[in-house]
Amino acid sequence: MNFCSSCGKSVIKAIPEGDNRERHVCEHCVTIHYENPKVIAGVLPVYGDKVLLCRRAIEPRHGFWTLPAGFLENGESSLTGALRECEEEANAQVVEPNLYALFDIPQINQVYIFYRARLEKPKFNATFESSEVALFDEADIPWKELAFPVVELALHHFFNDRQNGEYLIRHDEIRRPWKSLRS
Repeated sequence: MNFCSSCGKSVIKAIPEGDNRERHVCEHCVTIHYENPKVIAGVLPVYGDKVLLCRRAIEPRHGFWTLPAGFLENGESSLTGALRECEEEANAQVVEPNLYALFDIPQINQVYIFYRARLEKPKFNATFESSEVALFDEADIPWKELAFPVVELALHHFFNDRQNGEYLIRHDEIRRPWKSLRS
């Protein structure tokens, strides 16, 4: 951030009085600009023994497979955002959504929330954001072509939980360097 969104003057990085971390501060109008983590919400859609994945048609990670997910919009709940992303990326509607996983990635200021949900019908198709949408058995997941480490982690948790017959609500904090998580 270079300029104040309130008055347009330059901002500096400083620790405001009474705070404990550096923020963007406007010396002219004294506005403190807080930068907070971005929340990504998505769905782990299941149809029978298969999971729905989308091949990304946009950056980042164009051409790689992912679960339908994306950034929350202002005024949107995590569930509403997850369902919207499932429709936008796969033109798929799911039922019985349940909170499934929360992944904190502090080094890139992101929080991922996934809901496990059931596709009532195998009805889906590619969209502007996805060049291909398909159902995969566990054995056929394109593990080396997954777009993001959190997708791989969510899928591993899901298949382990399915094998154990109990779906736990998962939480992981990923602190390793983000790029080293990619295979």
